[in-house]
Amino acid sequence: MKTSVVAASLAMLLAACGSGGNANNPTTGANTPASEPGGSVVAAETKPEPVSKEKLVMAWLPNESGENVKLAREAIGGVIADALDREIDHVTTTDYIIAIESIVSGAADVAFLGAQAYIDANTKNPNVQPVVVNSGASGTLDDAVYYSWLTVNKGEEDAYRSGDGFAIDNIAGKRFSFVSNSSTSGFKVPSANIVSYFSKQDAYKDLTAEDLLEGGDKEFFSSVLFGGSHQGSAVNLLSGKADVAAVCDYCIENYIELADGEDNRPGSTYRVLDNAEEPFNTVKGKEFAVISVTPVLNSPIVVNKDKVNEADIAKIVEALTGDAAADNQQIFVPKDAEVKGIFSKTENERFVEVTDEWFNPVRELSK
Repeated sequence: MKTSVVAASLAMLLAACGSGGNANNPTTGANTPASEPGGSVVAAETKPEPVSKEKLVMAWLPNESGENVKLAREAIGGVIADALDREIDHVTTTDYIIAIESIVSGAADVAFLGAQAYIDANTKNPNVQPVVVNSGASGTLDDAVYYSWLTVNKGEEDAYRSGDGFAIDNIAGKRFSFVSNSSTSGFKVPSANIVSYFSKQDAYKDLTAEDLLEGGDKEFFSSVLFGGSHQGSAVNLLSGKADVAAVCDYCIENYIELADGEDNRPGSTYRVLDNAEEPFNTVKGKEFAVISVTPVLNSPIVVNKDKVNEADIAKIVEALTGDAAADNQQIFVPKDAEVKGIFSKTENERFVEVTDEWFNPVRELSK
């Protein structure tokens, strides 16, 4: 899948539209977006200990804050630390808004954010800028994508079959779980897809993304949950709290295995691993089916240029895009490795330099 195809896909959505818990402890709350403003810059339970000014602070979204990917966080931070000859303090978070506000305010110097979370941060502080993203298998930006899924519990997928494929008509009126309204693949892209699809129908011609934030008898969904992380959203589905859930493929890949079909294809079935860690330990062996798959631009590592100077940014980029980082198996984890990570290594995956403009296809979805 080429980036140009992704941009075209997002552009089609645009034209059609006309316009708390951490990864190991998800929160669910009907009709309450997990990332609504109002919290402190860093929640009390995640506020780091006072650090030396010589240390660099790196913030992580809830999806990458789990203990099972601690080695991956430390490996990425280690590359930056070695490049700058500075120690790294990692700040794991319980909510998207915590990570966003941390990098916006300068409480964090560096962060790993999703595309929409980056756009939200950049809007609030233009000096928050991307430096690298993980590439696709080609080792370039051409296929630097992951996938946004709509999922249903195994056994319920037939209600969404349409001919030889699947359609989302029957999600209307269901209990739906998003991730956070600052999530690209867990809200921005699926909500744009839903609005694009249903607004062609007279009954939903005035439907907007904002209409999907709350559930009720007169709303599009009967109830709406926000998992706070992709892991939390998936568990909302598998535990029976939601009928349909938005999640991304790589965010939950450490907890699941392909049970039937092909990866990232509608109709495929996935099973929760028997040794799955929290929060999936309560739904071990449960299966779900994918009914919709949309490519999404990969997530950036970003810096706050108010806190990190140009010389150090250049060192960070050089180090992260170098062969040593690409060959580090705790950063780009081989498919059959026992260690859990954030990024997978299938062919030539590595970090590649990126600029703000690359994220414009996602930015356009909000207009």
